[in-house]
Amino acid sequence: MDIKAYIQSGIIESYVLGIASAGERAELEELRPAYPEITEAINEFSAALEEKAFENAITPPPAVKQSVLAAIKTQNLSEGAVPESQIPERTPVVPISARSSWRFAAAVILLIVSTALNVFLYKQYRQKNEDYEGLLSERQTLLANTEVYRTQLKEWEGAAAMIADTSMAMVKMRSTTGKDNAATVFWNTKNKDVYVMVNKLPDPKTGKQYQLWAMVDGKPVDAGVLNPTCTSVCKMKNIPKAEAFAITLEKEGGSPVPNLKAIYVMGKV
Repeated sequence: MDIKAYIQSGIIESYVLGIASAGERAELEELRPAYPEITEAINEFSAALEEKAFENAITPPPAVKQSVLAAIKTQNLSEGAVPESQIPERTPVVPISARSSWRFAAAVILLIVSTALNVFLYKQYRQKNEDYEGLLSERQTLLANTEVYRTQLKEWEGAAAMIADTSMAMVKMRSTTGKDNAATVFWNTKNKDVYVMVNKLPDPKTGKQYQLWAMVDGKPVDAGVLNPTCTSVCKMKNIPKAEAFAITLEKEGGSPVPNLKAIYVMGKV
């Protein structure tokens, strides 16, 4: 049993204030011997209420004490419990204002207790609500991530089926910079569609974008820019014929001619 969650549920406060149901009280009493934390929580809450009450206590007027003692003597006299010699010459009457002060003090204490309970329950509600909102946010994030993974899986499944086509020629492009950059071109020899899969290329700087080129009769032909959102095999432009393919880093949106100083990978068909 999660005793911490049980204690934080509000059952301790309901038990101390006497508003817990019979079933809740029976359950709490049954759990107390096994979980000393429950008794400790009861004592702490009771002490907190008592401390709060004394902090805001209102001292009644002195006449109230005298009036109460006089009322006690009068009651004992009527029952014959006090000798006549001990009866005061004049029994003071409890002023209405004094009795009102007692009622006011009691009302203030009840108000303090009620306010403390309401504040505690509100904090509990706010915490539970924040926990719920957090779980809801996590659930939405997981659902969004699941949808992204599902989309990527479908893309890779489609790419795998396409690569398995016997009419698909695979061109491996190696690094021209001495680093381990690599990419692969898939060229359909029947319909001439071109696809590219980036194995490893550094992230382009802001304002830059990778561009695929096909070498046709010794001249570079634009085969399209690489979409940064594509994470699997990306479809490029249709190229009827080519002797080689290369990837350069160009300005964002592509360039009509390649930057020969920024060739990252290249491979012959």
